Amino acid sequence: MVSILKRLSISLLPTTTPGKFMDSSNSIGGSKRLVALAQQLRLYKPPFSFDEIEERRIEESDGKVVSQVGFPESATPIAEHPEKFIPKRAAVLICIFEGDSGDLRVILTKRSLRLSTHSGEVALPGGKADEGDKDDAETAKREANEEIGLDPSLVNVVTVLEPFLSKHLLRVVPVIGILNDKQAFRPDPNPAEVEAVFDAPLEMFLKDENRREEEREWMGHKYLIHFFDYEIDHKKYMIWGLTAGILIRAASVVYQRSPAFVEQNPKFKLLQATNEDTVLP
Repeated sequence: MVSILKRLSISLLPTTTPGKFMDSSNSIGGSKRLVALAQQLRLYKPPFSFDEIEERRIEESDGKVVSQVGFPESATPIAEHPEKFIPKRAAVLICIFEGDSGDLRVILTKRSLRLSTHSGEVALPGGKADEGDKDDAETAKREANEEIGLDPSLVNVVTVLEPFLSKHLLRVVPVIGILNDKQAFRPDPNPAEVEAVFDAPLEMFLKDENRREEEREWMGHKYLIHFFDYEIDHKKYMIWGLTAGILIRAASVVYQRSPAFVEQNPKFKLLQATNEDTVLP
């Protein structure tokens, strides 16, 4: 008999184990602020960190990570019945660097207008895991290299966040990496997938400025979907849905404070474990 907590461990665990985030090929390097940030984030442990891992799969669109809906997986009803949930894993790279003014910034992409799904929408670099990927960090860095030409050796992976669940039930693991030498990165977007590469201040996703919200419903529960309007180099972008949700969480972890607005995820009812022999119906 398998306990609820043990089943949750199978459903929620990132394939990258906490405490093993430093890339052996990279030194910490960078400014004092980036060194301190790396040390801080390596101590972060996402919720539901257990020892069991089981690979499961599901299909979604073109393998990229864009969705109108996305929540921390532990807050969804999927956690109630993990034996019925067979997700395909994906990972996105939250690549942070220090801007000219000393602020922390994150690299984003605008999807190609030629794509059949989610064309023109803003996304984090990332996509589905390949069988050869050893962990979520490798998936995120490989996809970033394929999409925008970001050399994996330039990125120091420092932690992963709690998995998110997309509208199509794709399990998305946010991987936080630090780009110490921003001058070494020369964006080379793959025109088949990416129209533009740009960056935005990470702290923006904690502020109520240039933000709006809409109430929606998913799986019978109401929630708020957040939209951030952003302009850089005379170009306007709208960051919303799953991408916005992941960046709100990332900014909260990095800056160690809650956003200035209510996130309002769905109030899903989760089963509670009473003892080791408690099982799901």
